[in-house]
Amino acid sequence: MSEVTNTFTTVGSETCLDMFRVQPGIPLERVLGEIAVLLGCIRHLSTEAEMEGDLLAGSAARILSDMAKALANDLERGMNRAGR
Repeated sequence: MSEVTNTFTTVGSETCLDMFRVQPGIPLERVLGEIAVLLGCIRHLSTEAEMEGDLLAGSAARILSDMAKALANDLERGMNRAGR
C-alpha cells in the first residue's frame, strides 16, 4: 500500500437516512471495499425487484445506495481535507 492511500480516511460527517453516520478515520481501501460490496448487493436487489416486481427489494436497494453514497461522499471530504 502506498503512502498516499494511507493518508486518505473518512471524515465522519456524512449521514445515511438521517439515522446513521459514517465513522471517522476509516482508510481508503476499506471504504472502497465496502462500497463495492454495497454496489453488488444493490445490483442484485435491483435486478430482483425488476424481475419480480418486489417493492421490498427495491426499498432495500434504495437504502443500500444511500449508504454507498454516504461512504463515497465522506471519503471525498477526507481526500479533499488531506489534499490541503
